[in-house]
Amino acid sequence: MNPITMPGGKHAVLLIHGLQSSPAELQPLAKRLNQAGYTVHVPHIRGYGFEHGDTPRSVTHWQDWHAKVLNEFRLLKQQHETVAMGGLCIGAVLSLSVAAELGDEVSALSLLATTLWYDGWGIPWYRFLRYVGYYSPFRYIYSYREREPFGLKNKQLRKWIAREMSHNDSSIVGASKLNLPAIQEAERMIKSVKKSLPRVTAPAIIIHAEEDDVASPRNARFVAENIGSEIVENIMLHNSYHMITVDNDREQVAANTIRFFKAAWGDHAAI
Repeated sequence: MNPITMPGGKHAVLLIHGLQSSPAELQPLAKRLNQAGYTVHVPHIRGYGFEHGDTPRSVTHWQDWHAKVLNEFRLLKQQHETVAMGGLCIGAVLSLSVAAELGDEVSALSLLATTLWYDGWGIPWYRFLRYVGYYSPFRYIYSYREREPFGLKNKQLRKWIAREMSHNDSSIVGASKLNLPAIQEAERMIKSVKKSLPRVTAPAIIIHAEEDDVASPRNARFVAENIGSEIVENIMLHNSYHMITVDNDREQVAANTIRFFKAAWGDHAAI
């Protein structure tokens, strides 16, 4: 899976895609940010993102994901005056992990469908059995198959994704299956980030769907109540499920992120 890089102005935005997904799910947001004048980079992280031919044993430790994103941030910072970060789902958690280490070096955060608990209405009741699988050979055999609604309220897009999933091992919303080692590493990172949230100081906008099928609004409230940032804005969407960067409210996600980043940069806005 290829990264997305869109050259722009002197201010940059680093976007992090979701677990076992790809930069494609952030492309609509990346385009809008770039049109607003920002340099945008969406890396693909091996061992975290989806790649054809991967197996459960290809998954790396969450500390490796953190190190990769930290390095991507520093490379952008070498060439740009400021760097903001954003992420979708576990990508938002990964952004928080790095922001907790970097402090004021991060100019702003856009936290999209942040997932600290898998507690949305679409999560199957038997998902608690994953804890058994984590510590047995079964962890390399079982994979959680993505199913409708695929995080999408938009019915037309959902039908297209269903066709893609039936013929391919991935789509714009990620891999058709999530393996247990990846989910286990994500939950290890989540545990760490819950503790480090008070160390995050960058201005943060939290955007979440009230009908999120993967992570309930409880996740957004927890971040808002525990993050160390002095400037925090919380926006609830009313016409999307989990994949808010491609679902019905994608324009609202982009517009609010751009508005918030401009306010965070003040007189140094990209345009």
